[in-house]
Amino acid sequence: MNCQHNLYKGQDPRLVTRRWFFRDCAVGLGAIALAQLLQENGLAASPDLADPLAPKVPPYPAKAKRVVFLFMAGAPSHLELFDYKPQLAKYNGTLPPADLIKDYRAAFINPSSKLLGPKFKFAKQGKCGAELSELLPHLAQVVDDIAIVKSMVTDAFNHAPGQILMNTGTQQFGRPSFGSWVTYGLGSESRDLPGFVVLNSGKKGPSGGNSNFGGGFLPTVYQGVPFRGSGEPVLYLSNPPGIDNQVQTDSLDAIKRLNQNRLDVVGDPEIATRINSFEMAYRMQSSAPELMDIAKEPKSILQMYGAEPGKPSFANNCLLTRRLLERGVRFVQLFHEAWDQHGNLKHDLQKNCEDTDRPCAALVRDLKNRGLLDDTIVLWGGEFGRTPMVQGGGDDGRDHHPNAFTMWMAGGGIKPGVSLGQTDDFGFNVTEERVHVHDLHATLLHLLGFDHTKLTYRFQGRDFRLTDVSGKIVDKLLA
Repeated sequence: MNCQHNLYKGQDPRLVTRRWFFRDCAVGLGAIALAQLLQENGLAASPDLADPLAPKVPPYPAKAKRVVFLFMAGAPSHLELFDYKPQLAKYNGTLPPADLIKDYRAAFINPSSKLLGPKFKFAKQGKCGAELSELLPHLAQVVDDIAIVKSMVTDAFNHAPGQILMNTGTQQFGRPSFGSWVTYGLGSESRDLPGFVVLNSGKKGPSGGNSNFGGGFLPTVYQGVPFRGSGEPVLYLSNPPGIDNQVQTDSLDAIKRLNQNRLDVVGDPEIATRINSFEMAYRMQSSAPELMDIAKEPKSILQMYGAEPGKPSFANNCLLTRRLLERGVRFVQLFHEAWDQHGNLKHDLQKNCEDTDRPCAALVRDLKNRGLLDDTIVLWGGEFGRTPMVQGGGDDGRDHHPNAFTMWMAGGGIKPGVSLGQTDDFGFNVTEERVHVHDLHATLLHLLGFDHTKLTYRFQGRDFRLTDVSGKIVDKLLA
């Protein structure tokens, strides 16, 4: 008997437990039985295990095959950007109606705080006539290409649970993110880059942390891979001193043989992830430098995005997003954590829009010009909205608000030039076409060729899905 575990070398076999025998012996009966079952079911050394990111065909006709999520972490104020309320301006400085705030629970403020009118002017834009804030002059130029949803609602009113709900369909940690579900269902068209890439900008990372783009209980090959905005996208990608290409190749080949042997025996998807990670890192040593070199872009493109080579920014990340999509990456998520204006609302909101409005509009225009927007979903939004009541002693801040907020989206089967939903006169509650986070996810998965109730993964005896036990397709958003 050739026992594998170092902890038991030299010990009397009679003292070694039966459980150890089944687990760690090279002739372990459990391994033999499992290998036989895998082979009978066609799973041993299957393509899915050997290459878990291989492209997959969705079960239903799809309008889109890739996704960009421009996540404005911190929660932008819909009342200053998309949802103009003349009545809110009219009653600025007065107390809200008692029936409006009955049983309302705010994150920080007293619900009976005074109303705060919008800080910026609005005007109708494009052929569709959508009302947009003066802070969004560049989005106004592509407004006929986007759909604006003014009737979003969520269940959470604090940042971490709100962000995790928007990105994973639940407020609980440990569930797969939207990007992970998409790469799990569709794989990736890129052999040289991860299927799901994450880019960060703003003052800090998202409050929900890595759970916003984690794989949860899915195999870790489907989780988001954070890239840096300049230089090497992943630290330690280059070989250290003393390691040449031949040494690296020989080492990787030996490691792959060992991992493959184990994979053939036990069929553990995490071993397939390990193999994929080694091979991906090797290929990225060649593909990543070319990807990150945005200085090769025409000057007109750099100006359109407001991008500056070598200077990390949201604009650079948007340009990198287009380059990632061109190279077959399935899902790209940008986090810009800067929108939590409990105070200093006017100045900070203006700064945030200066940083993001031009590149967001440029991405939509650039994808459209290259024929990529037709099958790419571009989604913009945060975790919730802001209160129509003021926060703080002055008149320059708003609290968290889950009852109503705005998102916009474009491309990939989404009806352009529409504004869906309405809120009341104060932007407090949704009054028409309510769209919950689960409904948003159900709609986007539908556009990607999935029935959201059937894209599932069994874990701990239950079939989990992105939309949990809810969600309906918003037909009025479909082209």
